[in-house]
Amino acid sequence: MIMALKILTAASCFVKVIFRPTVLGHSWEVLLSHETSLRSFSFKYSIPPSAKYGGRHTVTMVPGDGIGPELMLQVKSVFRYAHVPVDFEEVRVNATSCEEDLHNAIMAVRRNRVALKGNIETDHNLPPSQKSLNNMFRTALDLYANVIHFKSLPGVKTRHNNVDILVVRENTEGEYSNLEYESVKGVIQSLKIITEAKSLRIAKYAFWLAQKMGRKKVTAVHKANIMKQGDGLFLQCCKEVASHYPQITFEGMIVDNTTMQLVSRPQQFDVMVMPNLYGNIVNNICTGLVGGAGLVPGANYGSKHAVFETAARQSGKNIANKNIANPTAMLLASCIMLDYLKLYSYATSIRNAVLASIKNKDVHTPDIGGQATTVDVTNNIINHIT
Repeated sequence: MIMALKILTAASCFVKVIFRPTVLGHSWEVLLSHETSLRSFSFKYSIPPSAKYGGRHTVTMVPGDGIGPELMLQVKSVFRYAHVPVDFEEVRVNATSCEEDLHNAIMAVRRNRVALKGNIETDHNLPPSQKSLNNMFRTALDLYANVIHFKSLPGVKTRHNNVDILVVRENTEGEYSNLEYESVKGVIQSLKIITEAKSLRIAKYAFWLAQKMGRKKVTAVHKANIMKQGDGLFLQCCKEVASHYPQITFEGMIVDNTTMQLVSRPQQFDVMVMPNLYGNIVNNICTGLVGGAGLVPGANYGSKHAVFETAARQSGKNIANKNIANPTAMLLASCIMLDYLKLYSYATSIRNAVLASIKNKDVHTPDIGGQATTVDVTNNIINHIT
């Protein structure tokens, strides 16, 4: 009981939150050559780091596990060919890394303020003292908003068409708070932390983003019918923020119904906001809806730092070093990063080349029904860069 009180006390000691939304890179509308753009918005909250060393940016690169290192090689190849003014400071962190390695990576991101990251595998067979390095990475940098735009891509055959969903996931608390212990033998207690400050912060971000993107509806995903206090607080915070955006329709939806609605009629969703665990589940469902883990980029934003990665947080170790991984998602994540750094022309050039490659079924990797290799796709993308 004493231990539980200590954990709860520690969890409740949050500093005062200052809401400072950060920038989502360009939307899929821009990716698909439509007019909607975030480029012209007035970013009064977060300013990306200025270029250094003769107009070049320095970005932290964390390859991670599985296919991460080989995907980073493809990014480097494309950037080198396109003469992108970005230098990578590579920091190795993987499933076997110690906390000192993670600390070095976090310090590198704090120094550069921007990172491109592969997934770091978490082995559930390790003892409880071994925390998820991905989770520690996000919480240490307070990357509170995970933002992913799921949109159907031309040239990729899927069960559903015309999917266009923005998912905003709270990234730092909930079931991922790393607060669990064995009260008596055979009884595990895991604390789900939901705070008003962080719920308001992510709700404000979601509605701010919806307004900037010209979206019409925000859906808050919850389980407040069962977890009346925790999810109830999250839902109430979303309702409070929604009252300040009368032009945007707001709805709450229970998470189990949400998953059914997503796989049956995903076109009904516009912007979705949710706590941490539900966001992980919904993101993976939406990734499957638009073609799979190899296609969708993602971004994590805090008040000072931004980390870009693939939407599906899977290491892909079963296909590592086989030259069959799809580099599309990581390359598109790097394009969002370039937009964030205001290197718009480079982002547009690479993004258009990636899209042109996707339309060519002769260079589809096995995950989307083709027989091309990773290098085949990258070379085709390079050939399309102007």
